[in-house]
Amino acid sequence: MFAMKRLITGLLLCAGWFLLVMNGSFPLFWVVVSGMGALALYEYGTMVLVDCSPSVKLAGLVCGLLPFLTAFSGSAENVAAVLPLALFLLVGFVIIRYRSLGDPFMVLSRSGLGIIYVGFCGANLILIRHQPGGVAWLLWLTGITVGSDSFAYYIGRLLGKRKLCPAVSPGKTVAGFVGGLVGSVTVSVLLAEVLFVGHDQLQIAMAAALLSCVGVLGDLCESVIKRAMAVKDSGSILPGHGGILDRIDSLLFTAPVLFSLVRFGFLSGT
Repeated sequence: MFAMKRLITGLLLCAGWFLLVMNGSFPLFWVVVSGMGALALYEYGTMVLVDCSPSVKLAGLVCGLLPFLTAFSGSAENVAAVLPLALFLLVGFVIIRYRSLGDPFMVLSRSGLGIIYVGFCGANLILIRHQPGGVAWLLWLTGITVGSDSFAYYIGRLLGKRKLCPAVSPGKTVAGFVGGLVGSVTVSVLLAEVLFVGHDQLQIAMAAALLSCVGVLGDLCESVIKRAMAVKDSGSILPGHGGILDRIDSLLFTAPVLFSLVRFGFLSGT
């Protein structure tokens, strides 16, 4: 039953995401991704600010949403510029509520991490969509993520013996990591044949390998947070999958890297 529930939820998520990326307008994409960001920020605050009042969690959520809202402009400079404002607002809130906060520095540091980890990194999905050929790049990134996760899972189960980071994520193996790397490169080259014209296969393969490694870091980053907070999943909104943050942890790290590769010309050929 659990496996079936997980499969159905995964298929619905994939179908909805592909429809949004391929057929949705930029404003619709911005609204949906910002909504996902709000849910991820809520899950993050629920995990790391366990004993804090709702107003403290709300303050972190609002500050973390600022990069998403600013990304509507499509300007990376605007998104970067709003980060100090988000930090200043958070610091101001902590100072005003200082006496009522049990551990003000904990609130400041954990909420500050959420602004960067979820807010800034997640906003890069919107920035990618705004780029020339943004739809193709998002489809390519999604393919890499799915390919990496799928190959890592099956190769890891088949051949995995040596653990990759047992203290952080006991389920991850070296064989799974290598399998994910191979899967991401394979899928990226195949997708590039359809999505891009005149691309450099070596360039595409190298970028995919980099993004696969960065995606693993994103996954492990959330594992560190969940282990520290002694929780299994970030939430329960997705049957069989946990929370929104559990599904986008890899994308939160790969999105800023892909945006930089495209924005600064390291990837071209759309």
